[in-house]
Amino acid sequence: MNKNRIWYIPAAFFAVCCILNLTGCLDYSSNALERAVKPALMPLLCITTLAFLLQKGALLPGTALLVCGQLFGFAGDTMLMGKGFPFFAGGIGLFLTGHIFYICLFGGQSWKGLKPWQWAAAIAVMLGGTAALALGIGVNGVMLGPMGVYGFVLMMLIFSGLAGVLRPGAVKGGSRCTWWIILCGALLFTFSDALIAVRNFGNLSPFMSGFGVMSTYLAAQTLLAVGGVRLIRNK
Repeated sequence: MNKNRIWYIPAAFFAVCCILNLTGCLDYSSNALERAVKPALMPLLCITTLAFLLQKGALLPGTALLVCGQLFGFAGDTMLMGKGFPFFAGGIGLFLTGHIFYICLFGGQSWKGLKPWQWAAAIAVMLGGTAALALGIGVNGVMLGPMGVYGFVLMMLIFSGLAGVLRPGAVKGGSRCTWWIILCGALLFTFSDALIAVRNFGNLSPFMSGFGVMSTYLAAQTLLAVGGVRLIRNK
């Protein structure tokens, strides 16, 4: 196989594991298949990312941030497989760390040159979005603070993509298509995390708590990987 296409191998395994995982999510009587396949998903996506970026012979700046975001996603996936509040809190903390790596990569490009009034408007919108998310999910009590922080980080991830979409002439690096891919990934990630929060703080149908969460999550991680690779390669 051409060395420039070696990334096809882990990508194919990732696609197969995604199908198996989602199939397992549809079996409400037993989630054995879903749990067996889930730990392999993000490592395979990470290997695909590295293999694709290595095809030119060297890793480009920004690769470490993208890969770290994916690896913390893997750690969060693994932690959330446990039962009980400590596993939920640990998983959310790991995902939050992964989001910060993504924000450093995407926001590090799209936020350059923002004026003070643009920052003020963005922070106000992000705070409003966080409040709306918390109210919509129904988070209250002792978890309101931690989940509020997590929600604000999600809003920052969305803003990282949105800034690139809205400022094509001011952002150096990545085409408008790249920033749309990143924005869609951030939105899907937020939706998936919102479903997880509803599952833990309210009532959610088995379909949405299983298939709904994982389908949007896998789509989000894939889009962020594609957008990240395009941004790193300045496509």
